[in-house]
Amino acid sequence: MKAALLLAALDLPASARVDKRVPKTLLHEHGAPTAADKRQINEGIEHLVWVAALKPTTIGVAEYRDELREVLEIAVLHLTLRAAAKGGRLIELVHRAVPYPVLLITEQGGNASLSLAQKRWSQAEAGKTVLEGDVVTVAWDVEQDAERWPAFGEALRLGQQPRTTLEALYQGWIDTLLALQAARLTGAFAMATNPEQAGLRRQALQECTRLSREIARVRATAAKEKQMARRVDLNLELKRLEAAQAAAQARL
Repeated sequence: MKAALLLAALDLPASARVDKRVPKTLLHEHGAPTAADKRQINEGIEHLVWVAALKPTTIGVAEYRDELREVLEIAVLHLTLRAAAKGGRLIELVHRAVPYPVLLITEQGGNASLSLAQKRWSQAEAGKTVLEGDVVTVAWDVEQDAERWPAFGEALRLGQQPRTTLEALYQGWIDTLLALQAARLTGAFAMATNPEQAGLRRQALQECTRLSREIARVRATAAKEKQMARRVDLNLELKRLEAAQAAAQARL
């Protein structure tokens, strides 16, 4: 799956297009807190392109403001990484560097991913924004996701997102990525029918992720344990975790 196909699926209007290259110096100034981060930017990024600016004047969706955050526009960016780059950290640095919520399409070695991250006002620095929670990233898997592409590609369209405010629109894209993550566990791609259902799915996915890590930890510990009684306890704990995981998946 090439990045161009994901960009085409978004179906962005010509009025929102920018198509300007973003210099690495801007990432240095706003998104690289350490010398190691600056080095990763220099060595890992081939180029970063500002594809589109989604704001009231370009897509007809209202701004959003409350005490937690403001969304004046959404930036659509296309990041191309070199083969040896550490993608996860660079994706996070790009999201941190831009003051607006970002829909980031990342391409590396012919593979492509989509990522989004909500932002809020910093409590430590007035006028600064910080990431709220983890960056939501979906790496497109051609073999695993091929059958889901028609439904997922349609759900990605700008016209399919909520249009009450830019914040609601951005959350709609996040929920679309989470729907694909859920589909990889349930086998069927389906968008949430309302915000409440979407919120419950987000919680269930977080629980599934936490339990998967815990199951992996317990399995690794059990494989090394030599005392029989302790192995029995670990196997019982593993069964409890697997049951909890199954229950969380059922809520997806």
